[in-house]
Amino acid sequence: MSVVFTLASRYRLDDELPWLLGIDPIRQYWLLINGSPEMRVGVPGLFTADLEEFKQVIRQFRELAPGDALVLPTASGLSQLLCLAPNCYAIPSEIDNSPVWHLFDRETLESLLMTAHPDWQCRPEDTALGRHALSKLGSNLLRFNPQKPHWDAR
Repeated sequence: MSVVFTLASRYRLDDELPWLLGIDPIRQYWLLINGSPEMRVGVPGLFTADLEEFKQVIRQFRELAPGDALVLPTASGLSQLLCLAPNCYAIPSEIDNSPVWHLFDRETLESLLMTAHPDWQCRPEDTALGRHALSKLGSNLLRFNPQKPHWDAR
């Protein structure tokens, strides 16, 4: 029996396909898998309590070497960030009960992490993403599994 392992797209700031739908107030990154509006997922992003914690996490991220992992505090608990290569990082997740890694280059991931700065504010239209996610909680379309810290949007 073989283990199925699926990789999601690698996201770059200069991608031709739109992949970042938005970032909601709790720093959840809303991604379009392969640019497809039908494959929208929320990936919990860095969420810090204060500026010093933010600076510490950014320093730790910048010091990651291939094979290293960093546990990120998020609004929903903890998330893991993996350094796979000098310019390749992964955030493990699950889509349709299949494991995936959302892959990012360094510049893109650092830009996303910077949204955890206490002074950062999301776009007004991105507030609706967070509201939409919260409205789905009651109908069990958005689930959180503490053993695998991530949000799974369907």
